[in-house]
Amino acid sequence: MKIINVAAILSSILIFSSNAYTEPLTNQNIQGTWALEYTKKSEKSEELIPREDTWVFTDRTVTIKNIPREGSYYDQLPVNYEVENDKLKVAILGRSGKFDNFSVLNKDEKNMTLKARFGDIYQFIKK
Repeated sequence: MKIINVAAILSSILIFSSNAYTEPLTNQNIQGTWALEYTKKSEKSEELIPREDTWVFTDRTVTIKNIPREGSYYDQLPVNYEVENDKLKVAILGRSGKFDNFSVLNKDEKNMTLKARFGDIYQFIKK
């Protein structure tokens, strides 16, 4: 009887863990244009903050475009980024050697969910 219980538990773990697979983040698979759909304060937060900006990753730089501000839009100058150990480090404009750090929560061909250093969630869709 104990063997059956152990087998049932192990098979359940395998089934549920296979659904949680996320593609590792690399310089190659982040390339392109990602529309920032929304942000939220934490994974458990219900309040979604709609966003309109677009992040364009090319080679080793990222440009954030279409950032709303006071009734109009502007584009940020390109900044460098790095991918290290499945984490995204985006240079902070005007602050040499300083980075915003993001962990990957979910990544596939069309969607990417990042978690910022202080817990904010960024949900992207590939354009």
